[in-house]
Amino acid sequence: MLTPEFIRKGDKIGIVSTARKIIPKEITEAIELLKTWGLEPVLGATIGKEYNQFAGSDQERAGDFQSMLDNDEIRAIWCARGGYGTVRIIDKIDFSKFCRNPKWIIGYSDITVLHAHIHNFGVQSLHAAMPIDIHKGTDASRNSLRDVLFGKKLIYEISSKKKNRLGAAKGQLIGGNLSILYSLCGSESSIDTSGKILCIEDLDEYLYHIDRMLQNLKRNGYFENLAGLIVGGMTKMHDNNIPFGKNAKKIILDITKEYRFPVAFNFPMGHIEDNRALVFGAEASLEVLKDNVKFTYI
Repeated sequence: MLTPEFIRKGDKIGIVSTARKIIPKEITEAIELLKTWGLEPVLGATIGKEYNQFAGSDQERAGDFQSMLDNDEIRAIWCARGGYGTVRIIDKIDFSKFCRNPKWIIGYSDITVLHAHIHNFGVQSLHAAMPIDIHKGTDASRNSLRDVLFGKKLIYEISSKKKNRLGAAKGQLIGGNLSILYSLCGSESSIDTSGKILCIEDLDEYLYHIDRMLQNLKRNGYFENLAGLIVGGMTKMHDNNIPFGKNAKKIILDITKEYRFPVAFNFPMGHIEDNRALVFGAEASLEVLKDNVKFTYI
């Protein structure tokens, strides 16, 4: 996998929206944060644009992202927010120059489309908090993004949960938002999970839909040769009047019970305040022990 160059003080960081509309006022804190890190934020044309719920038309959003992608002065692209819309533009983007000289693509949630797509080009990317919400997160979340961008290898150690499945795994880290991974199945952006560590998280979903999405990933072979599974925030889950009968953890364990890979729940990633930065495509080690979970980059 190609690792984009780490950034240095004085570098320019592009901020764009590939999905939902957003105004500059909503990312004031993020802009100031970049400045405190010694970086120069550059707002894309989509910041402040509006086309129904989107940050401009599909053509405008694709063009803005392409401009940042091809601009040699922009050292990283920080996606301003998620929502919905990145999948509408992914096939309009030319990644040929990016693949020759990659830069960090940063975001989570709907930005999973970009993570998965460029993973298949053999380029690492950064799953992390976005400008819309980084000021609401923990210091650990913000610091992890800064540290990764400046080239520091992070080690995460959290307490183990009762539902965890113990074991150890090594492999490339991949994944993101479960709903997005599910929606990409069968497309050019679908990822090969064989021998890898998969991260999943989601927000505001019905439990039966969590089951349906995981069943689909299973039928697409996502768990067949998986090395390990990390589960982040399964936040604000819903149930019907007639209960589904299982929570998200139980659904995940039931669907993966025939496999032997370790499973770590409540990992600090996703739609939660403590959304730590993760380098997708990097080689990593996962140890799920009785008392704690250790995650390191190799």
